[in-house]
Amino acid sequence: MAQRTEALFRDDAYLSTAEAQVVAINDRGGILLDRTIFYATSGGQPGDTGMLERADGSRIAIAATMTGETKDEIIHVPAPEQALPAVGEKLKLDIDWRRRHLLMRMHSACHLLTVVCPFPITGAAVAEDDSRVDFDIPDAGFSKEDVTARLMELVRANHPVFTRLITDEELSANPGLVKSKNVPPVGTGRIRLVCIGENASIDSQPCGGTHVKSTGEIGEIHIGKIEKKGRENRRFRIRFGPMPTN
Repeated sequence: MAQRTEALFRDDAYLSTAEAQVVAINDRGGILLDRTIFYATSGGQPGDTGMLERADGSRIAIAATMTGETKDEIIHVPAPEQALPAVGEKLKLDIDWRRRHLLMRMHSACHLLTVVCPFPITGAAVAEDDSRVDFDIPDAGFSKEDVTARLMELVRANHPVFTRLITDEELSANPGLVKSKNVPPVGTGRIRLVCIGENASIDSQPCGGTHVKSTGEIGEIHIGKIEKKGRENRRFRIRFGPMPTN
């Protein structure tokens, strides 16, 4: 039977430390806790890394975080040759905040890109320094410069970013909220929407990832490359910093 982990990051993506109790160690040495701030790999966003600190001060390095049998079962994967805690043991959780914040900024930037390019999403991958979103676009008709300028308008406007929950029925009544061409998120009973702008005036789409509180926090970004990936597929690569001049 799958364990259920309270995902603290869903309500507060800015928690960098917390305390939790070990509820199980799986057959591959994965650590399951009653609650966690570690995001598990999902939706193109990689899982968190960090440390679990024991009562004696010793630390267990976490190399990856992933889901188990269900999205609610979160497995903390220790780095090689780490001592494992005992079931029932209390631990202090400490994520690699610098890495997480980069991923939050990047994931939020990907949402802005879907506003600038309002086409069905065929794939996406978030990373600390170079992320991508693939769109079903027969003829791109976009330039790196134009897309970058429109992205930076949204960043500089410092729109609020927030989440709200809707039901499966509400999502069915508003199919335009689903931007992914491949995996419509249905069947859970509650759908988490990530909204941008006052009253979600800029964007609203289902997403379980972690994001910044306002678009201004993303900082300067640019489109590094637009690649053709098939007859009707275009890959946009987002990078931090100003667009190179050469």
